[in-house]
Amino acid sequence: MTQYREILRMHSRGISQRSIANTLHCSRNTVSKVIRQAQERGLTWPLQDDLTEDRLAALLFPRKPQPVEHEPPDIEKIHREMKKDGVTLSLLWAEYCEECHASGKTPLMYSQFCHHYRQYRQKNKATMHIPRKPGEQIEVDWAGKTASLTDPDTGDVVKAYVFVGTLSYSQCAYVEAFLAQDLENWITAHVHMFEYFGGVAQILVPDNLKTGVSRADWYSPEIQKNYQDMAEHYDTVIVPARIKKPRDKANVEGNVGKISTWILAAIRHLKFFSLAELNDAIKARLEIYNHRPFQRKEGSRYSLLQEEKTYLLPLPKTPFELAIWKVATVQFNYHISVDGMYYSVPFEYIKQEVSVKVTRSTIEVFMGRTRLCSHPRLHGRKGQYNTVQIHMPPDHQKYFEWDSEYFVNWSSQVGPCAKAVVEGLLAQHKVKQQGIRACIGLLKLADKYSPNRLERSCQRALSFSASPSHKTVKMILDAGQDKLELNEQKDHQENDNSYAFTRGARHYGRKNQ
Repeated sequence: MTQYREILRMHSRGISQRSIANTLHCSRNTVSKVIRQAQERGLTWPLQDDLTEDRLAALLFPRKPQPVEHEPPDIEKIHREMKKDGVTLSLLWAEYCEECHASGKTPLMYSQFCHHYRQYRQKNKATMHIPRKPGEQIEVDWAGKTASLTDPDTGDVVKAYVFVGTLSYSQCAYVEAFLAQDLENWITAHVHMFEYFGGVAQILVPDNLKTGVSRADWYSPEIQKNYQDMAEHYDTVIVPARIKKPRDKANVEGNVGKISTWILAAIRHLKFFSLAELNDAIKARLEIYNHRPFQRKEGSRYSLLQEEKTYLLPLPKTPFELAIWKVATVQFNYHISVDGMYYSVPFEYIKQEVSVKVTRSTIEVFMGRTRLCSHPRLHGRKGQYNTVQIHMPPDHQKYFEWDSEYFVNWSSQVGPCAKAVVEGLLAQHKVKQQGIRACIGLLKLADKYSPNRLERSCQRALSFSASPSHKTVKMILDAGQDKLELNEQKDHQENDNSYAFTRGARHYGRKNQ
């Protein structure tokens, strides 16, 4: 399905239609049609949140007869305009479309518009230089030359791989060393680079390395999922260089050679025992390199960076964290297991498979593209639980609310005697759960008999003992003794004492008689 919203978003960033087509795996004709239709209907980015892909498709491509006659463009005028700084074929095509619509004529599609201009250039053997715009793109790559560390324990020499990033306009560079060219270091290098530049360019141009591009292809490369997530987090777009086309990232390729000379070769005689020491030395040499004046123009890379910063996209509030995706099944206790820890999921998804996004600080659970919940990531002892109460079934939520304070408040509503019994039950047990279970028994007795009878039975039980048990109260209710008045019980006890056998001193003195 064509991603209309993403095409319009990338076009608003100034991305070329060829790059949009390569990134979104669609034809350039499709990109041209979407942009043209959006311009005709006055749709500009950002779009309304409630404008879904289906509604957007209906607005862009309503069912109507297609025009067949097209107005040819003024190619000579286009060629003259292309010599001016900042003018692109996309801009000229948009102006051409506006002129055609104003005169009631049908314009050419963007692909045909470009085709006519390419034919004109071939006939006139014209060449064109397109200068890079401030904040337009950053080119990134691993340097071919490596640095070295010395293991402080064994004395062995360890290779350190050098990441290089370059802003295409200012030529300002960022350099950092890592022990491996893996995905984690690749993402970390980008995060540090954005912080160093103080912003993000609209386009990232990497090589077709495995850590950034899962499947290299001339027309439709497949971006690695975590790398794509990072680009979305920073609101930038990844446009990989074409295979065997180093000129697509000529700026970083040129900087790699200069950095090998002015940074790596300059510290070749120094010995480093940790990666932090190596990066401190690289950072010091990098400042010197970026402040060196240009030979053929005024200023330096650093001075141009200050100018370019105003065109860079702002950094997000929080830096991107590398995520690992896992698949888990929701257990019967509505929890999933991630690295020995347990996190709750809404109970409706029991026995269903969910996708889990794991970062250093958070756990996010997804069903398809819908996020179900998120948790702070647990660390330390295995087997810990992080449970959100609203994820529990209603009966379990009620049990979750049952604690000492809950039963004390409930018993005070029943009566003072019931409250005294509950407080006694909670106090006489060493384990809290034992007292709560007895209180639950009293709660069930109130439901079975009534709160009034429970209060009278607690009053009668307190006359027998200062801390009556749940069993005592239950026996009173089962026997109906709570219906007797306390005075009748006392009279009954006094009458029972009159029948007691009492032996006097004379009885014990019979032996002497």
